[in-house]
Amino acid sequence: MKQKFLAAAVQMVSGSDVDANVRRAAHWVAEAAAKGARLVVLPEYFCLMGRQETDKVAVCEAYGDGPIQQALARMARENRVWLAAGTVPLRSPEPQRVLNTTLLFDPDGEVRARYDKIHLFGFSGLGESYCESNTIRPGEQPVKADLGFAEMAFGICYDLRFPELFRQLSPYDLMILPAAFTATTGEAHWEPLLRARAIENQSYVLASAQGGEHDNGRKTHGHSMIIDPWGRVLAEIDKGEGVILAEIDPTLIQSVRTRLPALAHRVLA
Repeated sequence: MKQKFLAAAVQMVSGSDVDANVRRAAHWVAEAAAKGARLVVLPEYFCLMGRQETDKVAVCEAYGDGPIQQALARMARENRVWLAAGTVPLRSPEPQRVLNTTLLFDPDGEVRARYDKIHLFGFSGLGESYCESNTIRPGEQPVKADLGFAEMAFGICYDLRFPELFRQLSPYDLMILPAAFTATTGEAHWEPLLRARAIENQSYVLASAQGGEHDNGRKTHGHSMIIDPWGRVLAEIDKGEGVILAEIDPTLIQSVRTRLPALAHRVLA
C-alpha cells in the first residue's frame, strides 16, 4: 500500500544570471526538504530567463554533463529528495535550437527520468509576442515515472492546454507542470486548466511557476499550486519566490476513483 508523503512546488522569479538562479533554486530545495518534502518540483526556465530567446542556446548542456546538471544532482543528493528539475536547456541535433527538458533526480543524485517538452508556446497580442519553436526543438515522447511511492506524469507549461497528452499516461498519482505562464494568459487560463487536468485525470497536480517581473522585462503569472484529485487547491503562492507543500494521499486518489469511476467509464481512447 502506498503511503502519504509531502510534495513541494517551488516558485521563482529567475533572471539572466545562471549562477544566481541556480543558487536560489538550491536555497528553495533545501527549505522544502527541511519542511519534510520528499518530492520537490522547480519551475520552467528556473536556471535562466534570458534577455534574448537565444540566450538559452548559448548555455545549453549535453545530456548528462554540465554545471547546471551537476548542481541539480548535488541538490537532490544533499537534501535526500526526489527533484523534478524544472527545465534545463539541453543540446539538440540542431545547433540553433535546444530541448527544453525536465530531469528527475533521485535522492542519490541520479537521473531517473527525462521529459523533453512536446508542445511549444506561440502567442501574439497586447504588445507581447512569443514563438518558442524558434529556439526550442519539440520533444516527441510522453513520459511517466515510477518513484516507488508514486507514479508521476510529466508536462511542461504549454502542455497544460493539451489534455490528450495526459490521457495517454493515465492513470497516475500526480502530474507535475513546471511553467512560466505569461501574466496575460495565466490570468485568464492558468487555474481553470490546472483544476480541469486534476479533475479529469483524478490525480494530484503540482504546478511550479515563474511569478513576477523578470530583468528581461517579461512578466509571469505565478500562482504555483498543488491541487487534489477532486480539483481542490490545497496550497498556492501568488507572486514572488517561495515554496508550498501539501500532502499527497493515495487513499484520497482511490476514494475519488471508486466513488466516481470516470476513468473506468472512458469509451473513446
